[in-house]
Amino acid sequence: MGMQPMRRLSLAELSAEHLRERLQAGRWHAALPGVARLAAEMDVSRDTIRAALRLLEADGVLDARGLGRSRTVSAHEAARRPLRVGILQHDALPDSQNKTSQVLLQIQRHLGEASNEVFFAAKTQVQLRHDVKRITRLIGASPADAWIVVAGSRGLLEWFAAQALPCLALYGRTDGLVLARTGPDKVPAYLAATRHLLALGHRRIVLIARQARRKPTPGNVERAFLEELTAHGIITGDYHLPDWEETPAGYSNLLERLFERTPPTAMILDESAQFIATMEFLARRRIHVPEQVSLVSTDDDAALAWCHPGVALIKWDTAPIVRHIVRWVAAVRKGTAHRKTVNYPSVFVPGGSIGPVGR
Repeated sequence: MGMQPMRRLSLAELSAEHLRERLQAGRWHAALPGVARLAAEMDVSRDTIRAALRLLEADGVLDARGLGRSRTVSAHEAARRPLRVGILQHDALPDSQNKTSQVLLQIQRHLGEASNEVFFAAKTQVQLRHDVKRITRLIGASPADAWIVVAGSRGLLEWFAAQALPCLALYGRTDGLVLARTGPDKVPAYLAATRHLLALGHRRIVLIARQARRKPTPGNVERAFLEELTAHGIITGDYHLPDWEETPAGYSNLLERLFERTPPTAMILDESAQFIATMEFLARRRIHVPEQVSLVSTDDDAALAWCHPGVALIKWDTAPIVRHIVRWVAAVRKGTAHRKTVNYPSVFVPGGSIGPVGR
């Protein structure tokens, strides 16, 4: 019995196989480019591309969305291939020892164990000076099926909310946006810390927060802080929520300004890096904590556990946050990811870094 002649694949079939390989390699996110762009990239006619796309639709690889609209990767196909997840840091790089970096490394490990590909963006938001255009160019040059954005600015999160690309904000200001978000709910804890300081007689209370938390308007925890001061008859202004350049030198200049004429009697510090820098600044000037100034850290950093007596801080459990993000990524693979806020409780824990005014 003679051999059957080998059937040659048509140009449309070859194009379909090429597209299939690129899809499996994670070349595109949820949607493919249009017919014209694909035809130009592959140097074939538009009719050939249309035929190739119809073959992939018939195989269940792509879903059609109607005339004039780009095809999308089917939920079944998306679940089969590794999901490429990008993590956009706010400031610290992933090898840092702060709590957020440790949380992200846990997320990276859990997602990797679930056969996802996880990478950290080459630059942080601070390195790109919170410039949305520069950041989105970085996003475009770093193909991912989904993004985790850490403490994103309002402008950046507004951009993500307008995209089809799945994005989850870890911290960040998403109030009013249709965007997935998780993290600790710090408003009750901030209010508890502020009320505790007020009860101890403090009125010159300064909250140090990053630019993303202050601009274009204060975030929810910052507003709650200012409103609590106002409720106690304190006229609030830039003194209580100051502007500063997000560099070590810029932060040092801020501290010099604050303690030059009307030094605060209490400071609420949004990150452990600022807490440590403030302690160093005060030590050099022989300003004692808490006798002359009380300090509260809103960042539950493991390094602060070595302080004795303990630091007044805001605590929260990171485990449910990590689990939530892992579940959200699994839902992205299935095409069922949500776009809502899911926060977890935090509490204020008084410590030895706070005391009465003029103790």
